Amino acid sequence: MPEANNWNDKIITEFRANGGLVGGNFEGTPVTLVHHRGRNSGRWYVNPIMYLPDDADNDAIYVFATKGGAPSNPDWYYNLTAAGQGTVERGTETYPVTVRELQGDERDRIYDEQARRYPGFADYAKRTAGLRTIPVLELKRSSGHILGA
Repeated sequence: MPEANNWNDKIITEFRANGGLVGGNFEGTPVTLVHHRGRNSGRWYVNPIMYLPDDADNDAIYVFATKGGAPSNPDWYYNLTAAGQGTVERGTETYPVTVRELQGDERDRIYDEQARRYPGFADYAKRTAGLRTIPVLELKRSSGHILGA
């Protein structure tokens, strides 16, 4: 896990130094920093995650628990769904969010749009076919307190 943490730390530093913009694999894509509390450890974590903005609601974004097409969901997914809330950094803004997991047709529509825009997401779905359905979470701005930022 140290390699993943080092990679995340580099992206987080770049994100914050450049007003939410990053290069490398994420260049030209919308990236958010998601703060979440470990459901077992109680520690705060920050993960850089690609997102899909909701074109009809600027207060909502969608994140995808792909884990690069691995057979299991990422820890951040379990932490966010257990808590039902978190904090995001989007551009230069930091704000609290509520978490809602999408289901059925709504989930499929949002995931398909992300895969249309970023074909790597179609590959992740192929790799997980028959193993798991990649979860899609809506992170919606809330009036709560900023957590873990």
